[in-house]
Amino acid sequence: MITASQKRKENIAEYLLYMWQIEDIIRANGLDMDKIKSNIIDRYPADDETLRRMAEWYESLIDMMRREDVAEKGHLQMNKNIVGELAQLNNRVLADPKFDEYRKEFYATLPFIVELRAKAGEAKAGEIETCFNALYGVLMLRLANKPISDETAKAVAQISRFIAMLAKYFYLDEHDKLFNNDDSEV
Repeated sequence: MITASQKRKENIAEYLLYMWQIEDIIRANGLDMDKIKSNIIDRYPADDETLRRMAEWYESLIDMMRREDVAEKGHLQMNKNIVGELAQLNNRVLADPKFDEYRKEFYATLPFIVELRAKAGEAKAGEIETCFNALYGVLMLRLANKPISDETAKAVAQISRFIAMLAKYFYLDEHDKLFNNDDSEV
């Protein structure tokens, strides 16, 4: 809850990856609030009020996961909405001639996206969702101390650069600082 709130304010990409990880942590605990309390909340160094709010936050996420039928797999609608917002912003920035550097990053990333879609069978996933799936997959491999091929590392490095730029633009757009009258690249 605390980390999520901070990440949401500062970096939408980190926030989304964190929330996907929270979904998996909830699943790993069987959507059982008692397990989450003992495995996560009780270990968190905070005052009673903060721990109470954390418990409410997890309970709310568990409820949403059940209602949205993502208890076993998939993502909460609020997280899907963020992917959608990022995809819309991506399209807006690509269409604006003043964002040459962004367009270069996107087209440098596109071959990796196409290859990842083909390998994963993600024909329905959009470019941005495919990027996040790749980043999250590599995050999970690293957490499990599993090796990552040089080819995957190269792809993820490019995807990371692109998503970092998109996240920066998302932040600027939320603060009405992206699409201004200045003709220079942001």
